[in-house]
Amino acid sequence: MPQGTLYIVSAPSGAGKTSLVKALLEHLDGIGVSVSHTTREKRPGEVDGVNYHFVDRKRFEEMIERGEFFEHARVFDNYYGTSRPAVEARLAAGEDVILEIDWQGARQVRAQMPEAESVFILPPSRAALRARLAGRGTDDEAIIERRMRDAISEMSHFDEYAHVVINDDFATALADLEALVRGQRTRLARVRERQGKLLASLLSQDEGLQ
Repeated sequence: MPQGTLYIVSAPSGAGKTSLVKALLEHLDGIGVSVSHTTREKRPGEVDGVNYHFVDRKRFEEMIERGEFFEHARVFDNYYGTSRPAVEARLAAGEDVILEIDWQGARQVRAQMPEAESVFILPPSRAALRARLAGRGTDDEAIIERRMRDAISEMSHFDEYAHVVINDDFATALADLEALVRGQRTRLARVRERQGKLLASLLSQDEGLQ
């Protein structure tokens, strides 16, 4: 079975990463998002296996000990992590897989799978980013300031990624992401894996000149 491609996608809060990835999945077949494991409680409306794989702390720590995570982190009192066996199984089945993770998680994944394609999504300006954060209408000024500081810190790591997409115009940013995935699918090694029989038949002397 041809191997799928692993994509690491990171961005500061407010850059539009989640919306772009959702739209990408609607435009392309054969690609999906990895569902992370977490020890936090399930919130109303969330579905196990869709939003997260919800597990208890003991099981999560056992998974850490067995080396089952591509990356994991403790955020306040909860753990979050990406299951390596789950991702590798999907890649082995020929599916392209997206990891939506921060720069720290991205470093952990690249150390284990350097061939993964990494993409950082940036806003067109700080003013645009602030407007997007403020536009949610749920946070006061102090929280917006903290989110801006966190976003600036996150953005400082953009040059660790192989690709950078500026989300100024949504349609253009989506087209850039789609072009990246389609471009990977036309690489010679990928085509040889997926279309080996076709390539052989095109060059076969037995096929004649039909």
